[in-house]
Amino acid sequence: MLIDTTYRSHTIEIMDNLDLSGDVLIDALDQLATINKLLGGNQVTLNGLKKILEGQPKDKTISIIDLGCGSGDMLRIVADYGRKNGYTFKLLGIDANQATIDYANQLATNYPEIQFIKEDILTEAFNTHTYDIAMCTLFLHHFDDKIVLNLLKTLLKNARIGVLINDLHRHRMAYYLFKIITLGIKNNMTKNDGLISILRAFKRKDLERFSKELNYNSTIRWRWAFRYQWIIKTT
Repeated sequence: MLIDTTYRSHTIEIMDNLDLSGDVLIDALDQLATINKLLGGNQVTLNGLKKILEGQPKDKTISIIDLGCGSGDMLRIVADYGRKNGYTFKLLGIDANQATIDYANQLATNYPEIQFIKEDILTEAFNTHTYDIAMCTLFLHHFDDKIVLNLLKTLLKNARIGVLINDLHRHRMAYYLFKIITLGIKNNMTKNDGLISILRAFKRKDLERFSKELNYNSTIRWRWAFRYQWIIKTT
């Protein structure tokens, strides 16, 4: 029987255990970063960032936060892009798992423009942050619709330029493609969480419904491999 992707799944991922640590976590973070690179996921975020930066002056520091930053691979890519293209970025990675933050810090020793902090985005402390751009790469699908909407409202209230979202397309083909891609991977958490992520993810109609309720200027684009790039501008 084929997998049903009609509705968003509410199954919890192993990585949603915020006390998770050790080699299994590190291995999963590394493998997810590799998969994102190979399937073009990083380019979806980087391409969106280029679009959202259009018209922004390069003589001012631009602050960018990355929610659910994981090992910080996306922020390192953003930092490299900023250096090569004359931008001055102040980058903040936020994750609720301390072991993940510790690992991200280890990998970013040559990136003084990046800072990482352990913080739960569902707390009042998070609401006090201000920034120019908020990035959510493979992050929103971890939450139910109500939390997604409330979080986006907070981000749009505090972001001077806009919000950039890169998340999965909930599709049967994406599910079975991931199964094939991970046949040689031994880390069960990577396999388990990857498949659950797809089932928890979004169809275009979900994002359009969110967009209608938020009522901001935004664009939603489908990108390979089974990603949605959603850019919401606040200016």
